[in-house]
Amino acid sequence: MSATTPMTAADAPAPASAAALPLRHAGLLPGWGWWLLGGFVLVTCGLVPWLSLGVAPSSAWHLSSYWVGLAGKIGCYAMVALAMDLVWGYGGILSLGHGLFFALGGYAMGMYLNRAMNAASGTLPDFMQFMQWTRFPWYWAGTEHFAYALALALVVPGLLAFVFGYFAFRSRIRGVYFSIITQALTYAAMLLFFRNETGFGGNNGLTDFKVLLGFRVGSAGMTVALFSATALCLVLCFVLLRWLVQGRFGRLLTAIRDAESRVMFCGYDPLWFKLFAWTLSAMICGLAGALYAPQVGIINPSEMSTANSIEIAVWAAVGGRGTLIGPMLGAVVVNAAKSWLTVAFPQFWLYLLGALFVVVTLYAPGGIAGLLISWRRRRG
Repeated sequence: MSATTPMTAADAPAPASAAALPLRHAGLLPGWGWWLLGGFVLVTCGLVPWLSLGVAPSSAWHLSSYWVGLAGKIGCYAMVALAMDLVWGYGGILSLGHGLFFALGGYAMGMYLNRAMNAASGTLPDFMQFMQWTRFPWYWAGTEHFAYALALALVVPGLLAFVFGYFAFRSRIRGVYFSIITQALTYAAMLLFFRNETGFGGNNGLTDFKVLLGFRVGSAGMTVALFSATALCLVLCFVLLRWLVQGRFGRLLTAIRDAESRVMFCGYDPLWFKLFAWTLSAMICGLAGALYAPQVGIINPSEMSTANSIEIAVWAAVGGRGTLIGPMLGAVVVNAAKSWLTVAFPQFWLYLLGALFVVVTLYAPGGIAGLLISWRRRRG
């Protein structure tokens, strides 16, 4: 190929390993996988409400609101892991700041939930009254509307990611330097949100949510509705990203990951491909945060901690980067284990998480998805 001939999608360099291949090529999601995905949607949107809302034929089949809420929370984490896989698994961009985008989405929804809680009395939230404020700050305007708050949860993380990513990618910042900068950005935002003067509740954050779209937050029906909405959004995000990574955009993104200089030599500007993936990833995190806040009942600056962002990278690594479905599995497995281990062995959880990351890195670099792919190939 000459230097003046544009590179087509088929000419993009192949990924370095099978674990980095899109699912169609890796063989992890064959034809029956779509039946499995359809069954997941059917179960989450049909069977779970049937079991949890007291209409099951036997009390032994009843599913408590605790487990439904926990599954919904883990579903939000799976969306974040999916977003991380787009930029890290396919774009080679290791972010240690995705917790910021997740928290911003949660704060946008938390603002609406606070306004809804105080709408009847017309009073300000307690932390604003403590600060002796007489009205909402200007950036709270419009947050009494659910649609506007949901739009904020998508636009604010996306806009921040676009501006930050534009200057970072244009300056050719990559690798560990980019990771450190994203970590610094997240830490700076956390310190900002800790301040009471910021208008987001300071150290306590936004909490005590009671009403969502006129329905009581925490009721069995609302818990199931939020879980079903999370499951549906997770599937839609997965389908969208799968469509992207298996097309021309995905081939060019992996080509940029593996040989950015060659892509530039062939006439493409990697800036816009990386920036699009980075911005879309941030928006998915914001959506996950918006679904997360009403399910846990609180959003505070601790969600922006660097430890949380590092844990997101662990989910993707454990599940298997560059497979989409792998990071989702990693988020489910790690957080399910965390829910049990933090109760049974709270003092050892972080050590176990670190050991898991080391073991996966040394002995299973493809993660759970890589092990499944190897097992499937051996059987084939």
